[in-house]
Formats: sequence, structure tokens, C-alpha cells
Amino acid sequence: QVQLVESGGGLVQAGGSLRLSCVASGITFSIYGTGWFRQQPGKEREFVGAINFNGGSAVYADPVKGRFTISRDNAKNTVYLQMNMLEPEDTAVYYCAVDYRSRWIATIHFQPDYWGQGTQVTVSS
Repeated sequence: QVQLVESGGGLVQAGGSLRLSCVASGITFSIYGTGWFRQQPGKEREFVGAINFNGGSAVYADPVKGRFTISRDNAKNTVYLQMNMLEPEDTAVYYCAVDYRSRWIATIHFQPDYWGQGTQVTVSS
């Protein structure tokens, strides 16, 4: 019943921008913290960033800090990942997730309760 659906991935040149969206259904989205992860080719899935239930706090992993921004629109059950100044190293499958335990304050210790299926982002040099 719970479903997280990512969209917005694609091919972009280095230095460009993309905005990913994740629409949730089957949960009360507004009471969950939400986050983004990515899995680069040949690597383990890694944390990208997270935002708390009302968007009042957000945290980011060092490789994306200053370039990526997470936001959410609870009225649309949607979390966004704005990616600017993309680099070839950002090429990955990007996944959204929700974490009830980190709803109050965004944390890098994000423990997903549910995952989306992912969307591919490819950055060419």
C-alpha cells in the first residue's frame, strides 16, 4: 500500500541542474522525515540528505553540500531534490525514502521505513 515514486531523472551535462520529485501514497506523508539516497555504479547506496516533517531542518552529505537542496510540499505528498552544479560523480540511481523516527529533526542517521524504486541520473563530462 505504501508507495514512493521518484521522477525527474535523466541525462544532463556537467554543470547543469535537475530536480527530482518523489510522490508518496499510502502513508501520512506530513508526519515523516524524508530523505534521498543514491547508488553510484559499483558502490554501495549512500545517504544524500534528509528533511524533517515540516521542512524546518535539513542535512546533507558532504559531497553534495552546497549544490543540492531538499524541499517538500506536504500538500502534494512530495519531496524534491534540487541538484545544481552536477558533476560526473553524481551519476547514480537516486532513491527517496521516509523515516518516522527522524521526523522531528533531520539527521544523517536516517533509517528508512520505506523506499522508492529509484530514478537514474547520468551526468556527462
